[in-house]
Amino acid sequence: MKVHYLRMVRRAFRALRHPKLRHRPWWQRISKPLFHRSLWVPCRDTVAAGLAIGLFFSMMPMIPQSIFAAIIAMRVKVNVPFAMAACFISNPFTNVPFWIAQIRLGQWLIDVLSLPVPHFLEKATAHMPGIGVISVSNFIVGFLAMGVLLALCAYPLVHLFSAILPKHLPVRRRGFKHAVSAERSDGQ
Repeated sequence: MKVHYLRMVRRAFRALRHPKLRHRPWWQRISKPLFHRSLWVPCRDTVAAGLAIGLFFSMMPMIPQSIFAAIIAMRVKVNVPFAMAACFISNPFTNVPFWIAQIRLGQWLIDVLSLPVPHFLEKATAHMPGIGVISVSNFIVGFLAMGVLLALCAYPLVHLFSAILPKHLPVRRRGFKHAVSAERSDGQ
């Protein structure tokens, strides 16, 4: 698994540093923060946060989900490949079941929590056989809630995976090399 991940990272680095793009100033400004090694090395905490960001954006009904996930992952300094890969759980084959679940979850949350909905969103409704009443408010509340729920589920799953298979997803502490070198210099 680690070998496949490293191959994918090398291919992505090569594609991002393509000779046709490398010398363009606009591309250098965009891609410079992307080349920090810490954003590509998998460890438990960065993968958990990257996966959470990716799963949140995978539920958003927009086209460039992975681009937004990568930008947020770069800013937060978490694993970019996992953030981008998690966005692909919503694809043309899985979108319809996700949308139906989001509409039902949104309606349930609005009913149970008595959420106030703006009047103009209540007017945009349609009745679908087998699904029920579809409204924009149900959909918005549903995709936000489902995105947050999936993001929250990412942390325990990644930590469980790391506990079961520590060689595949190690725990690395930030600043560990600096702390070790400081201890060595104090001891001498």
